[in-house]
Amino acid sequence: MRTATISRQTGETQIEVSLNLDASQPIEINSGIGFLDHMLTAFAKHGRFGLTVKAKGDLEVDPHHTTEDIGIVLGQCFKAALGDKAGIERFGTAFVPLDETLSRVVIDLSGRSYLVFEATLENPKLGGYDTEVTEDFFQAFAFNAELNCHAAVLYGRNTHHKVETLFKALGRAMRAAVTINPEIKGIPSTKGVI
Repeated sequence: MRTATISRQTGETQIEVSLNLDASQPIEINSGIGFLDHMLTAFAKHGRFGLTVKAKGDLEVDPHHTTEDIGIVLGQCFKAALGDKAGIERFGTAFVPLDETLSRVVIDLSGRSYLVFEATLENPKLGGYDTEVTEDFFQAFAFNAELNCHAAVLYGRNTHHKVETLFKALGRAMRAAVTINPEIKGIPSTKGVI
């Protein structure tokens, strides 16, 4: 089983994440930020990942540290669970609509960290969640998972829909990328390592 459990403790947060790439349950998210819980649940559900997140952070300051640190630990879990990446598809692309909004996320599990993030999020807050930290989450995730991530809201009006389609598309693109393909022998790279 491709699984990982990683904990991270700082002066600002205490995070524990468990990930199972090959089972779609359980999904149990408790970040202390209702909207982020909703987004991580959507990510796991549409990516078909078993995911548990337990987080305590300095929410009396703001949601930034908690959100970013969850992105760090989740990225580390994907890197650990993937191991040498033998037999994986490596690339994943997902387009996700929600009413008037359409978003796209493209992934390459290349071993190289890079994020391109294109989204205008007009509403600065969704419940207790600051929408500007969406990019920070994606950045932390991409850099710690050591992958390329190109995320874009192609069009839309509602900020909730924009953020939600980004998280759902990230889940679906990651599912495509981590899937084992029996036709792929060894490491899917001309270099022989990723």
